[in-house]
Amino acid sequence: MHHEALASLAEDAVRRAAQVCGWVQNQIDGRAITKGDKSPVTVADYAAQAIVSLTLSSVVPEIPLVGEEDASALRDGAHAAHRAEVVQLVRRVYPDVTESSVLDAIDRGVHEGGAEGTHWVLDPIDGTKGFLRGGQYAVALGLIEDGVVNVGVLGCPNLDPGGTIFSAIRGEGARSGQVGGAIERPIAVGPETHPSTARFCESVEAAHSAHDWSAQIASQLGVTAAPYRIDSQCKYAAVARGDAAIYLRLPTRKGYVEKIWDHAAGYLIVTEAGGRVTDIEGTPLDFSLGRRLENNLGVVATNGRLHDEVLTAVASARPSEV
Repeated sequence: MHHEALASLAEDAVRRAAQVCGWVQNQIDGRAITKGDKSPVTVADYAAQAIVSLTLSSVVPEIPLVGEEDASALRDGAHAAHRAEVVQLVRRVYPDVTESSVLDAIDRGVHEGGAEGTHWVLDPIDGTKGFLRGGQYAVALGLIEDGVVNVGVLGCPNLDPGGTIFSAIRGEGARSGQVGGAIERPIAVGPETHPSTARFCESVEAAHSAHDWSAQIASQLGVTAAPYRIDSQCKYAAVARGDAAIYLRLPTRKGYVEKIWDHAAGYLIVTEAGGRVTDIEGTPLDFSLGRRLENNLGVVATNGRLHDEVLTAVASARPSEV
């Protein structure tokens, strides 16, 4: 299949998963969630991975999936109630699917990735905290071929009325559209050439040390605009369409390695919208090393024009313990 057909299939899969996540999030709105109870997002996570897996494998069963989840916990007898909820959700999209097919579809996500061959990479719900508080989250799906991300689709169901899907094919630019409509509006990064006019994109609840480091970087760059706080890979979408010009994912402890599903789709969408994405040392992101970005430290995404200045500020403000 050509990249256009695979991108269209990926958009379909993300659209269906986003619909299911929306149903679960609407139910959360109607009942009190006790602190620490992540069961709604857990159920939605599994259902979203099952739906994406079923959608993709119905057309290209030969392409394996690197997913965040596997079904081992769901197969445990202690989680029968969660298992039943997941199956019920998946059946709202695939009415005839069996319980064993749902679990097998989730388990397709155990592929290890790597430098050779073709595989999908999926984060079924990126932004757990945002999801639980009724805020932003993303369904993120990429296609990696011989270590290179060639298709990226990002579903942001709560970004804009009706939700927005972003899609990119390497060498062909990035587009967006409503979750329920055509995804054909070209997007481009913002025009900022001086960091003082740029908006930073930050997590709503970042680790304390990352906020300190980020504040130092902003101060060095002369940034005056208030940060654009948003959960999940929707931050990549914000940079790609010019809502913000800088997104920093700063490592807060030595030894932390980013997962490929947290970045593959967003990285390609920003790149194809005219921006630039590297790690905090300016090294290109290397998606060829399995399930993690083993050769990279943190992530910096910008509109491209500001990238070198931002990297310089990141380096000079870098804490000794990172």
